[in-house]
Amino acid sequence: MTARMTEPWHCRPAQQAAQALGVDVRSGLSSERAARELARHGPNRLIEPRRRGLGRILLGQFSDFMILVLIAAAVISGLLGELTDSIAILVIIALNAVIGVVQEYRAERALEALKRLAVPQATVRRDGRPVTLPSEDLLPGDLLLLEAGNLVPADVRLVEAAGLQADEAALTGESTPVAKQTEALDDPGLGVADRSNMLFRGTLVTYGRGEGLVVATGMDTQIGQVAQLLERGERPETPLQRRLARFGKRLAVLVLLICAIVFVSGLLRGVEPLLMFLTAVSLAVAAIPEALPAVVTIALAMGARKLVRQHALIRQLPAVETLGSVTVICSDKTGTLTENRMRVEAVVLDGRRHPGGGPPGEAADALFEALALNNDARLDGRDGVIGEPTEVALLRAVIDTGRDAEALRGAAPRVAELPFDAARKMMTTVHRTATGLRAYTKGAPEAVTARCVGRLGRPGGGAPSFDRAELLRQAEDLAADGYRVLAVACRDWPTLPATRSSEKLEADLGFIGLVALMDPPRPEAAEAVATCRDAGIVPIMITGDHPATARAVAERLGIARPGDALLNGQDLAALSDRELDALVADTPVYARVAPEQKIRIVSALQRRGEFVAMTGDGVNDAPALRRADIGVAMGGIGTDVAREAAHMVLLDDNFATIVAAVREGRRIFDNIRKFIRYTMTSNSGEIWTLFLAPLLGLPIPLLPIQILWINLVTDGLPGLALSFEPGERGLMRRPPRAPGESVFAHGMGWHMLGIGLFIGGLSIAAQAWAYRSGNDNWQTVVFNVLTFAQLFHVLAIRSEQQPLWRIGLLSNRPLLAAVTLTFALQLLVTYAPPLQRVFNTQALSPAELAVCLAIASLVLPVVELEKRFTRRGRRYRDVPA
Repeated sequence: MTARMTEPWHCRPAQQAAQALGVDVRSGLSSERAARELARHGPNRLIEPRRRGLGRILLGQFSDFMILVLIAAAVISGLLGELTDSIAILVIIALNAVIGVVQEYRAERALEALKRLAVPQATVRRDGRPVTLPSEDLLPGDLLLLEAGNLVPADVRLVEAAGLQADEAALTGESTPVAKQTEALDDPGLGVADRSNMLFRGTLVTYGRGEGLVVATGMDTQIGQVAQLLERGERPETPLQRRLARFGKRLAVLVLLICAIVFVSGLLRGVEPLLMFLTAVSLAVAAIPEALPAVVTIALAMGARKLVRQHALIRQLPAVETLGSVTVICSDKTGTLTENRMRVEAVVLDGRRHPGGGPPGEAADALFEALALNNDARLDGRDGVIGEPTEVALLRAVIDTGRDAEALRGAAPRVAELPFDAARKMMTTVHRTATGLRAYTKGAPEAVTARCVGRLGRPGGGAPSFDRAELLRQAEDLAADGYRVLAVACRDWPTLPATRSSEKLEADLGFIGLVALMDPPRPEAAEAVATCRDAGIVPIMITGDHPATARAVAERLGIARPGDALLNGQDLAALSDRELDALVADTPVYARVAPEQKIRIVSALQRRGEFVAMTGDGVNDAPALRRADIGVAMGGIGTDVAREAAHMVLLDDNFATIVAAVREGRRIFDNIRKFIRYTMTSNSGEIWTLFLAPLLGLPIPLLPIQILWINLVTDGLPGLALSFEPGERGLMRRPPRAPGESVFAHGMGWHMLGIGLFIGGLSIAAQAWAYRSGNDNWQTVVFNVLTFAQLFHVLAIRSEQQPLWRIGLLSNRPLLAAVTLTFALQLLVTYAPPLQRVFNTQALSPAELAVCLAIASLVLPVVELEKRFTRRGRRYRDVPA
């Protein structure tokens, strides 16, 4: 929504724009007004692609050609007098459709829930203080606070811009970032690309910081005007879904060929053509796994929702199925391997190291004044200090010494700045003081001291204690103890120089001191690193910190051992790709690495065949996150740009969460394999039974209604309940799955054929026994044996390695309940007189039922024997998952 104006927003001075919106740029909207306005303007949301309603989903269940053929055949059967069979078949088709609707509806809702969790946040000033809220709650008149890395959530008229640049390629096609300013523009007809005092929804802040008034939200934004194009969007399938869809099409051809043979053989035996046609079509419907891709969607979406509870938000569904292939995790240090609770532990002033706030005196006053002023953290009367963790730690150190940070900022307002830049490794702010202007610079010791010519604002003063080599040695000693070290310097100016470049503002500095911050490793990180190594995953630390700090933390966590190689950014820049390829496998730690160098590391690892997960939080991390096989963004300290580029977002910024996600990804993929193994083996058993029985001189073993019933009750609840199967023992003690590995690998294809043939053989043997014995209920015997065999099979395949007696029946209660319910339904069909007439069954004697169960139960020991032989080929240590 947008406020109405007679002039375009870019033509009005900032103050007039604020007046038109009825807002004070110092305090922003009030909470009371925001609550009222939200109901009137509606959420800041673009139109979404039209969702399939229940009606369309239901109609989609009847779009399959074989289902339509079966419906037509059932109708013809009814017209020819077989009304009971016709109605029963149509009812089962309807029940199948209901199950399909429920499955698709759950999948859609699960994906929508994940999408809602991924709603970006925005920081605005309301009631005079910063507030973070979902971007959907933004309103015209909100004063939006922006910094490098933010995704712009609405159209904004800038009122403050400090070195602000934005990537507007998504809207204008402009490939380079655009510099922004706050002055009003004269031409009302300027195109979007030329409105330099505006930011637009969907663009990215790549540099600097700023504040702006929200002038348009939702569909009233520039990008909202073309949002109708989104209605044609389709949800892409995952690679696994595509592979299974292709497999299903190839299988369908084979199944139809077999059905044709069954149909012809029945005709040759003199069976009624309509009955044989219904039998062949029913077998095709039951055997073709058209629901496999939909079931995979449910499994992946449910898995993704479970990962959210473990603090990992999946942004791209294929990441769930590929997590199990990760062979290398490249992780940042700060906040991921460490607690992200920075605190100032020591300072170095006049060449001497002091704890905490340092000694009283001019040097300490200058240092803590610099830390208060050269700082983008914000003071919040209710919550204390908010901002980037290092900035917060520095500002809290100022407050802890008893100094009034707010008073310092009020006495020396900021008039210019050079934001932090990974290439310069420092940040400079310029402040107006009682005596003129003073510029404060903080950053990496080697970068800042290289610009210094003296001490404490006396450039060129030749202070005898200023010794750059000694200062760097002290910084090195602090870094070796695990501290993050910053250097602080300043320079006085009579007037602000006309050229505000880094070369000008950050030259001839006076050194003030060093600040040592400690961010202790997370207690769970060492265990997570050890788990990675057990799982065949190599952990690598990539950080912008000092090499000594990086090595100390890496050795403490077990990422590196004494003597392991360490590569810094400067050495990395000097290496060719071929030289880097030779070193990358044996280098567990990278220090002083610029974000753009991460992509070289990822590429080198991928050239060696590794499957790489890469963490990142900054704007410049986005290319590496996109290039990585699994890009992992930080949810707490990360930028919107990084999150948009990533496959997964860590809601707690914790390395251990990545490892937990890999564990969960392996479990999910295992359970998808189990579902496919169960479904395809069941279908295989049905095909073998109907295909081989006539060839062995036996009558058609099952009626169409019985085939469809088996498919309904066995492929429904028991199959879906496999998604609740807990992780296997030794799940994180086996090597990663090869990315291109078929879902049917490790003998699963042979299992589907072999065990399916065994189930078919048992069913035919039961048929031969009952038929040759002269029992009229021989067809009921086959019907029950085939159903019970599939239930024993689903219990047997719960683990690919462990026997059923070891994992226990109660470890998957939903599956046990599903099997019990299916068994009860089968008994009901067998013994309830009304259902006997529908399904053409006859009651079995207790002895006959016992024989059926005994024959079907043979599936269990055969599958257990298969596991034992499989374990000999793949030895995993028997430890809890």
